[in-house]
Amino acid sequence: MVVRGPAAELSVVSRRFVVGGGAALAGVAAVVALAPGSAEGLGSLSVGEAHAAASSGDILLVDIRRPDEWAATGVPASGVPIDMRRPDLAEAILAARTRPDQPIAIICARGVRSRRLSSALIDAGIGPIIDVPAGMLGSLAGPGWLRSGLPVKDPPT
Repeated sequence: MVVRGPAAELSVVSRRFVVGGGAALAGVAAVVALAPGSAEGLGSLSVGEAHAAASSGDILLVDIRRPDEWAATGVPASGVPIDMRRPDLAEAILAARTRPDQPIAIICARGVRSRRLSSALIDAGIGPIIDVPAGMLGSLAGPGWLRSGLPVKDPPT
C-alpha cells in the first residue's frame, strides 16, 4: 500500500525528531502571532484565546499529551485528546477537524512538545497550525490552562 499526501509525509518524521527535537528546530526562537486569515506558518495563542476559539469552533484544539497525563489533569473541555505517539497521528488530527480548512491548535504540558509537533506538521504540509505555548501546566509563555482556571473534562477511557 502506498500512502501519499501530507499525512504520509508526517509518518516519515521520526518519533525521535518529534519527541526529542531535531537540528532543524535548533535556534528557532520566534513564534509568529496568528494573524486573522493567516493560512500558513506557525501561529500562537494564549490558553484563554485557544479556549475561546475552540469553544466557538474556529479552531480544533488538540491535546497531544499521553493518557496518563490526561488522567492526572483532565483535558481541555474545548479540546480533543490525541496521543502524539499514535502511528496514525496526522490522520487522526485531520479526521477530527470539522471542516478541511479549520486551523489546528496544539497543546501539551508546557509547550515543548506542542512546538516540535507543530513544526513537524507544518513541514509535512498540514496547516494552518497554531501552538499554545503555555500548555496545560504553564511555562514562560504564561500560567497555563489549569492555573488560568479554564474548564477541563475527563479523558476518554
